Amino acid sequence: MEWTDQALVLRMGAFRESDLWLRLLCREHGLLTLFAFGGSRSRRRFCGCLDVLNSLQCRVRSSKDGRFLNLEEAALLQGPRLLRRNWRRMGLAANCLRFVEAMGVGEDAAEEAFLLVEDLRAVLEAEKAPPVLLPLYFRLRLAGALGFAPNLGQCGRCGRSIGGDALFVVDEGQLRCSSCRSSRFELERYGVEVPAQGLDLLRHVQQSFPSGWPDGELPPPVRRACARAIDGFVQYHLGLAWEGNYFRRV
Repeated sequence: MEWTDQALVLRMGAFRESDLWLRLLCREHGLLTLFAFGGSRSRRRFCGCLDVLNSLQCRVRSSKDGRFLNLEEAALLQGPRLLRRNWRRMGLAANCLRFVEAMGVGEDAAEEAFLLVEDLRAVLEAEKAPPVLLPLYFRLRLAGALGFAPNLGQCGRCGRSIGGDALFVVDEGQLRCSSCRSSRFELERYGVEVPAQGLDLLRHVQQSFPSGWPDGELPPPVRRACARAIDGFVQYHLGLAWEGNYFRRV
């Protein structure tokens, strides 16, 4: 079986003398591992375009026994230039790409995830500074694209719309309004006090791409609350924690 698709290079590694393996986020097929035989030498089939964060037009063929996928040919569509010379921003990119790998992306969410990472690359390639919490925003946004979005608009108990401050109950992934959080049971739960400004920000992140995320300075209490809420949600509900440059299962 053979097919073509657009793809983003998330990771690349060598095996044997001139062969490569790649983790690609394909626009139609999702996250896949492919092999590029002769990938480190062939200029005719790959044109030296297999670097991380490059967007490619790919031709892929299944092996005869159907056990793995071969990258037969690739052409460069777009890639970063300034970003590769900025190690801090490359670190931010690597954090986000590792989260994509840890989560996995199926065909149903492939296009949205693909466009999300392409937009992330554009933000990191731009001259202006990216948001301080960009990796955390990315986790919240990708989780939503994959069907794991917490409801940040209503109280999880009474259903009332929330426009002010609220308590984010981490183990439920829900908010509590001022009335519902007054019970002793709710006060004993692990929760994060999120100011109204922080909730507005997180709702905006859920509904937009990185180029639309605010890049201004947040008051420290708001920044800490947003970070704790996202990190707590990712660890408790997705089972992932960032440690030692990789996401580990918790």
